[in-house]
Amino acid sequence: MLNIFKYEFKMYLKSILIWSITFVTITVLLMAFYPTFGNDVAMVDKLLANYPKELLQAFGMGGALSLATVPGYYAFVFAFLQLFIAIQAANYGFSVLSVEERELTADYLMSKPVSRKEILVAKFGATFLTLCITNAFIWLSTLGTVKWFSDGKPYDLSKILLVLLTIVIFQLLFLSIGMFVSVLMRKVRSVLSFSLALAFGTYILNSVRAIVGGKLLGYFSPFYYFDPSPILEKGSLNLALLTLSGFVIIASLTATYTLYIRRDIYSL
Repeated sequence: MLNIFKYEFKMYLKSILIWSITFVTITVLLMAFYPTFGNDVAMVDKLLANYPKELLQAFGMGGALSLATVPGYYAFVFAFLQLFIAIQAANYGFSVLSVEERELTADYLMSKPVSRKEILVAKFGATFLTLCITNAFIWLSTLGTVKWFSDGKPYDLSKILLVLLTIVIFQLLFLSIGMFVSVLMRKVRSVLSFSLALAFGTYILNSVRAIVGGKLLGYFSPFYYFDPSPILEKGSLNLALLTLSGFVIIASLTATYTLYIRRDIYSL
């Protein structure tokens, strides 16, 4: 099992580098614009007042926090980051258990003296470690850029740390859902198509919810569970949504395990 873990993690090294550079670049580029917004609060608020409220809500800017404040601006930055975090986690979820079937190497893997349970645990462990490493780069780039580009404006670091703590749960949601859907299907032919569909589909659901109001659509979108604006405003997480997140993750992983150890593996 350890050899499978090492092999899987080694296969992710290039992906870790690419995604880490992507997250750091996005964070630095977006936060670098903050001093321009923060220098004139009245001008920014007046500018945003000209846009429809529904449009601002769809892009995560409809909260009480002003875009000219550090928390308000970071809520916008983090909402943008979340989309890429979802794509990465979903991509790993759809790929981690389907790659052998897609590349017709399942026979070789199954011939090894390891159980399917051990294969599943090793693959999940390597994938989760990969997500944790890229998560660490998001933390470092966020804490560094917020400090460098805050332009002396006040902000509550504990609230930003609370937002960052939600990333690992957010990643697990998309990873576990992706894994569950992949074992439901006979063969995942295009991992990227599925991961983009899941990430953008749930993002659009949350945007529509923000426009039309209500909570029903939000329950189908992890973006609603960890909307950065309310977290940065209140400095707390929604306990009900946090509990729901845990339930979805556990249910998805349990169902994935049950289906994977029983399924007929597609091969040559």
